[in-house]
Amino acid sequence: MKKGIETKFTGWSFLAAAALLWAGWMLLPHHIGEYFMTTDFAAIGENLWYWIWMYRIHIFGWVVMGIAIFALASITAKKPNRAVIIPGVGMVIVGTFVLALASAFYYSYGAWGVGKTAGKPLAEIQQYTDNLMFTNHYVTCLVRFGRIFSGVGLVLLGAAFIKWQIVSSWLGWMTLLLGFSAMMVILMIPDNFEIYKPLFHIKAAWLAMMGVSILREGVNMPVESSAPSLKVG
Repeated sequence: MKKGIETKFTGWSFLAAAALLWAGWMLLPHHIGEYFMTTDFAAIGENLWYWIWMYRIHIFGWVVMGIAIFALASITAKKPNRAVIIPGVGMVIVGTFVLALASAFYYSYGAWGVGKTAGKPLAEIQQYTDNLMFTNHYVTCLVRFGRIFSGVGLVLLGAAFIKWQIVSSWLGWMTLLLGFSAMMVILMIPDNFEIYKPLFHIKAAWLAMMGVSILREGVNMPVESSAPSLKVG
């Protein structure tokens, strides 16, 4: 098993991503659903700055997850597994940053809406909410695609983990099943954030377990042949 400064950075990045992503979400005093409701802004306004900072922590968790996945690629994407690792990492990264951008929409309009609706009658708050609907609907599509893209990437990473025993076998299978489950939930079930929530918590747990595994055991890398090629003629 390969262990060193590279694996330490990678392992701690996974742990930091898990902590930021999960804690930021769990400590939010108010959660927004798929679409903004007229009652959301008053609820956010009750603890506005605390809500803002917890959402920032959550969004930065996605960013640190991207760093962790990049770091993982830097130490594992070698012959003969790089043809699977690199596409897998690429899909997870794309999905992760799509989710970060989608989260930024709820963060930005949630905080901005508090000021825009403060002291306004219900009819004006409803009009403001209705005006967000078109963009809001597009963002729900971003959330769904971000989850599917990440799922595809995790399936590829899980397959590589299992095939080349890069991490423990059980963690490889967990990665594969997490990715497959994320894809199936989004493809088979209508738009409903509540149904996906258990998979979010499992993903945070997966990040933490990846971090602990890499710190304790390192990563297993196949040995590349260094023998010179034989030229004839």
